[in-house]
Amino acid sequence: MEPIKSLYPITSLEGKVLLSPGEFISQENIEWLIASGPPLSSKIWPLLDYGSLRRDLLFFLNSPPYTSIFDGSDGITEILDIMKNIKLAEPVLEMLDYFEENDYFTYRHMLTVFALTILISRDLVPDYRSKVSEAAYGPTHDFGKICVPLDILKKVQPLTRNELQQLRHHTLAGYVLLSYYLKDPHSIAARVARDHHERRDASGYPRGIALDDRIVEIVTVCDIYDALISRRPYRPETYDNRTALDVLTEMSLKGEIGWQVVKALIASNRRTKPKYYDTVVSREKRGTPPAGSAYGIIIEND
Repeated sequence: MEPIKSLYPITSLEGKVLLSPGEFISQENIEWLIASGPPLSSKIWPLLDYGSLRRDLLFFLNSPPYTSIFDGSDGITEILDIMKNIKLAEPVLEMLDYFEENDYFTYRHMLTVFALTILISRDLVPDYRSKVSEAAYGPTHDFGKICVPLDILKKVQPLTRNELQQLRHHTLAGYVLLSYYLKDPHSIAARVARDHHERRDASGYPRGIALDDRIVEIVTVCDIYDALISRRPYRPETYDNRTALDVLTEMSLKGEIGWQVVKALIASNRRTKPKYYDTVVSREKRGTPPAGSAYGIIIEND
């Protein structure tokens, strides 16, 4: 990874400033943070046995459109079977506690994206069971939002340019924090946190690279999909399911995200649950975006 300047502070869960504004996120600095930080946490818990997580996850997945997505082919049963073997370190679970208490939208989003990622990975990732469990990979793709002020995460009005930059900083912050806590900058968890807003055509952020990692791409598609169909502070209404799939189809046709991943998601929405390669997708846009959304509207800084 080429060094990239941190525009905002990256702070640990304990309040320790790991990198100050102007310092570089580089291999050298990451290695120094890992060496100088606490040892890998020996306190781990099975994901599904932690707090109310199992109950919350089942509630989220039993709400439309996830009810139909996970219906059939033992969808929820298989997800739970995989998750029961996932054990997460204390810092990751503390992060989930933070969002459950302070930003329930993000808490729900991280859990549903992880569950959907597992489902989509079944058809697209060889040995997917071990991949999704590797290196404490779990509901961590938005870990870096710990470093974003809550008034930005929960803002109803359009963001300023400075606020948008600070929100986008969560990708780099998540990479640094997960590298720091998991002691491995090459882990799937750290890479996903850093790269899940990159695009295949290099139009994404934070580095503007061409995304070519299948696991990261699956998380990316699931992240976009859940963000569209879920309630958000900046949008009074959600996208209906058809419109959300239209958006993803259009992004794929533009070369931003992979067509196979989008087809696998569409297949999971079908009642018959066909294989993604047998799924015929209409290119006709039939959905209508909700009115009144502040997403994508940027105002000049105060």
